Amino acid sequence: MPREKGRKVVASNRKAYHDYAILDTYEAGMQLTGTEVKSLRAGRANLVDAFAEVQYGEVFLRNLHIPEYTQGTWTNHEPRRTRKLLLKKMEIARLAGKIKEGGVTLIPLALYFSDGWAKVEIGLARGKKTYDKRQDLAKRDADREIAKVAGRRNKGRD
Repeated sequence: MPREKGRKVVASNRKAYHDYAILDTYEAGMQLTGTEVKSLRAGRANLVDAFAEVQYGEVFLRNLHIPEYTQGTWTNHEPRRTRKLLLKKMEIARLAGKIKEGGVTLIPLALYFSDGWAKVEIGLARGKKTYDKRQDLAKRDADREIAKVAGRRNKGRD
């Protein structure tokens, strides 16, 4: 069977963009079991509360919830197990250095299949303060209002 082309998003972490300022993003492969892949292909995953950390020169994804595969038997996986992320050594060293400086963390932004391989997009993020979140919401509302008025003008309603 030929491998599918393109990018099929399984889950995205929209809350991360609200709670964090994303400084940089990386694409990483994941070390998964067979039932985890089947469960992901069924579109079942939850990125809320998930985070990544660098340990012993490797990157691990924690708290990612991939539910058990419904047709799985005793070979099924543990839903919230720690999963190893596959990155290049230079990328891991760069991430470890930035995390060691402090004030930043690694969070998963999206989980998807790219040309048949399960990938996760992780972001180097800095937490937002409450007033930053309010400013972003106000800016988004203002932009939406401007777009609405501009749309009416283009249609000749104003």
